[in-house]
Amino acid sequence: MKATGFACVYFTDERDRPLQLHSVYSPAHPWQPPGGTMEPGERPWQTAVRECREETGITVAGPPRLLAAVYGLPGDEWPYSTVGLVFDGGRLDEEQIRGIALDPEEHDEVRVLGMEEWRPLMPARDFARLRAIAGARRTGVAAYFDTWDWGAG
Repeated sequence: MKATGFACVYFTDERDRPLQLHSVYSPAHPWQPPGGTMEPGERPWQTAVRECREETGITVAGPPRLLAAVYGLPGDEWPYSTVGLVFDGGRLDEEQIRGIALDPEEHDEVRVLGMEEWRPLMPARDFARLRAIAGARRTGVAAYFDTWDWGAG
């Protein structure tokens, strides 16, 4: 099996509202947590920390706390399976959120919204994944999500 690995970081504000970044390159998945594709030889936690720092200016402190594993089948948009891990970045205060420095080549907006406010802004599968991640943090039980299938039937 050929697969692409990714890792990302789930943040909320102090009221547990999810924080996401608006992608400038992925209209199919417009709102995303900070994260990205693993580099050769990189471990998932290293990817999450590096990508978060590059995309937001925030350096996530460990130890890593796994919230979810995400598996996606190959499809029209990507020829390989995707395997990703979502780590808990904790809660950010207002000052930390205001201090986020976006990489304009990747993202053009940061939003913090209540869960139901995210629903109309995201594809149904992306919203379901966001809810599963939030549920994993709330319950302490990691989620397994395998319906992010990039449009494959």
